[in-house]
Amino acid sequence: MTKVPAILAEGVCKSYGKTHALAGLDLVVEAGSVLGALGPNGAGKTTAVRILTTLLKPDSGRVEVAGLDVVTQAAAVRERIGLAGQYAAVDELLTGYENLTLFRQLSHLSRGVAKRRARDLLERFDLVEAAGRLVKTYSGGMRRRLDLAASLILAPSILFLDEPTTGLDLRGRLTMWALIQDLARSGTTIFLTTQYLEEADHLAQQIVVIDEGRVIATGTADALKAQVGGERLELTLAPGSALDVAVEALGPYRSGEVQVDTAKRHLGVPVTHGAEHLAAIVRDLDAAQITLTDLALRRPTLDDVFLTLTGHTATEAKEVAETEERQPATRRSQ
Repeated sequence: MTKVPAILAEGVCKSYGKTHALAGLDLVVEAGSVLGALGPNGAGKTTAVRILTTLLKPDSGRVEVAGLDVVTQAAAVRERIGLAGQYAAVDELLTGYENLTLFRQLSHLSRGVAKRRARDLLERFDLVEAAGRLVKTYSGGMRRRLDLAASLILAPSILFLDEPTTGLDLRGRLTMWALIQDLARSGTTIFLTTQYLEEADHLAQQIVVIDEGRVIATGTADALKAQVGGERLELTLAPGSALDVAVEALGPYRSGEVQVDTAKRHLGVPVTHGAEHLAAIVRDLDAAQITLTDLALRRPTLDDVFLTLTGHTATEAKEVAETEERQPATRRSQ
C-alpha cells in the first residue's frame, strides 16, 4: 500500500498580476518529518503556505494536505492543521488565557476540553504566570509563543510555521527552536519556512531551496553543502608575503580555483580532507616564507549553497515581492 504524504504539491502556480509568486512549485513532505523551506523575501514561501493552508487558491496545480484536496476539501483540511505566521495572530485586548479559549468557538471543541488544552499549552510554553495579563503587555517573544500555542489548540497532526522567529532576539529564537524540536519529537509533521540559514540547518531533516517561485534544490543540509565542493581554507597574509607565491605553495592541496582578494590579502582555497593536510600546508607556507595573520578551515554553510545555486545570498532582498506577503496572515479562513 502506497504511503500518502502529509503534504503534496505538484506544479503549483500563483500570480498577482504580472508577478509570478509561484511558478510550478513541487513539494513532498512525509508524515512525521520536518521540512524546511529556505529562501529570501519574495521567493514564494508565504504564498505556498497560504495555499497549503487553504487561505489562498492556486491558479493551477495539484495540492493535497493529509491526503485531502485543499480547494475542494478545504474545511476538512483546516480540521487537521495548525498555522503560525510571521505575525502573531493574537488579540492584544484579551489575556493570554482568553486568546487560547477563544479558539474553542472556531474549533468546535467542548468548553471543558478547550480549557484543559489551554492550561496545558500555557504551561508547555512557559506562559502560566502571564496567562491573566492582556497580550498588549507581552514581549515579542511571548506573543510568538502564544501564537504557536494557539495553533496547537486542535492538536493538529500537521503544523505550518511561516518564518516563526522573524524579529526575535537570539534568546527568543533559541526558545522557539526548542519548542519546535519538542513538537517534532512528538510526531507532528512540520512545514517550516525561514530566511535563517542556521535555522533550517538546525531544525529540518530535509530542506528545499526556493527561488523565484520554484524549488531549485532538495536534500539534507549535509547533502546540499556537499554541492559546494567540500571544505575551504581561508588565509590572510601578512604584509610582505607574496600572494602569488602562497597560491603556488597551496597548489598540491587545492581541489578547485583559488579566490584571491588582493586588497584584503586574503585567499580562499577549496580543499579535500583539509584537517589531515593542515600541518603540511603550514610547513610548506613557512618554507615559502609566507607569514599568516589568520588561518581557518571551514565547512560550507547553507549561505554558500544558496549563493552557488542562485548567484545571490539568501539575505539579499529581492525586487520581486508578493503583494499578499505584506499583510498579516489569519490563522484560519472563516
